[in-house]
Amino acid sequence: MENEKIDFVILWVDGNDENWRKEKEKYEQNTNTSEENIDKREIRYRDWDNLQYWFRGIEKFAPWVNKIHFITCGHLPKWLNTNHPKLHIVKHLDYMPKDCLPTFNSNAIELLIHKIEGLEEKFVLFNDDLFITKKVKPTDFFKKGKPCNTMAFTSIIPIANQKHYKTVSNNMEIINRNFNFKQSVKRNFGKYVSLKQRRYILKTYPLFIYNKFVGFSNFHLPLSYLKTTFKEVWSKEESILNDTIHSRFRNYEQNVNHWLFNYWQFASGNFHQKSLKFGINILINDKKVPTLIRRQKYKVLGLGDSEQIENFEEVKRKIIENFEKILPEKSNYEQ
Repeated sequence: MENEKIDFVILWVDGNDENWRKEKEKYEQNTNTSEENIDKREIRYRDWDNLQYWFRGIEKFAPWVNKIHFITCGHLPKWLNTNHPKLHIVKHLDYMPKDCLPTFNSNAIELLIHKIEGLEEKFVLFNDDLFITKKVKPTDFFKKGKPCNTMAFTSIIPIANQKHYKTVSNNMEIINRNFNFKQSVKRNFGKYVSLKQRRYILKTYPLFIYNKFVGFSNFHLPLSYLKTTFKEVWSKEESILNDTIHSRFRNYEQNVNHWLFNYWQFASGNFHQKSLKFGINILINDKKVPTLIRRQKYKVLGLGDSEQIENFEEVKRKIIENFEKILPEKSNYEQ
């Protein structure tokens, strides 16, 4: 079982593409939904010019990957070797309905990943800000046919400037409609309570008193998925998923996102716990980032963008300098 094929999937957008920006601006002007729930921020699209280190990390630390499915609206990095035998270029049009396009909503793009031609049953979903910086094994992502992700309960907290809680709430409504919390706990208690959760176990324990799923913690790290999970959720919740894929921009009020499929795996018990020691997510302008890159303490390092960055070019330069120290040589994914 452990030798079965595992694919990686990554979404990418070139925020510097002038034609893409013009098209995005055209559709922004025609978007009538309440502005407070539509996310059009620059940080959703800007390019840090560090994607080559994502590929270098894959080649050096995860050479066992079966195939990389690189999802884009059509534009590509100029340096990318599109002839690499493990690289599959996937355009939105290749697997999304025409009436959903063009889309500028990553939620919509991710909900249909299972439709990608040639995608293996087991795959890992990456964002382009999640870097492998240390050797990883297939069993870091799947064990005995089941995906490995860190599961912990948490409460959904409404915060005015963090509207994503509305999307999370939509996800949880679906979970509670399809699963009985007490039954799930009874069947999966040994998975729901694990020392691998580390400090998050203190969040999990108090929430067992409720009769419904209150919420799951979301760790911005690569997530392991099964295609059959996507198919099952689509078969039972097609209407709300269709609403999301037809949202051209991220709509917090109405959308669900790919976390729903991970929650589904948790609620059904179709997962193995992954230790929080596996990876960390940190804001890209945090002073600790250069050290975290160089010391390679974690297998995966997530570098989240921030609106608080005033010296964008300087921060970008430092990130690239430190990646060069651990991944200085071009990969075969580069020309």
